Amino acid sequence: MLLQAMDGTGMANILMIVGMVAVFYFFLLRPQQQQRKKQKSFLESLKREMKIVTTGGIHGKIVDVSETTVTVEVDKGVRLKLDKTAISYEFGATADKK
Repeated sequence: MLLQAMDGTGMANILMIVGMVAVFYFFLLRPQQQQRKKQKSFLESLKREMKIVTTGGIHGKIVDVSETTVTVEVDKGVRLKLDKTAISYEFGATADKK
């Protein structure tokens, strides 16, 4: 009798732990993975003449793109060479595309 009660409690504990792991995955890990995937795809799609905003808040226009870096013109004659990962989003893009 006592053994049967413990089996039910043990199974409930296991189901609770599995449920917590599932909630953790679907509410924390999965959205982060999807956001990283979108950002990687955005960085691969960078091209000349795009108006962008960097992670530091600098606005500019891309004048050159290489494999790992971009050259951004922030004012007439002022160019910055940045790592692609420093680009946050395209200026003027809707919040859905961020």
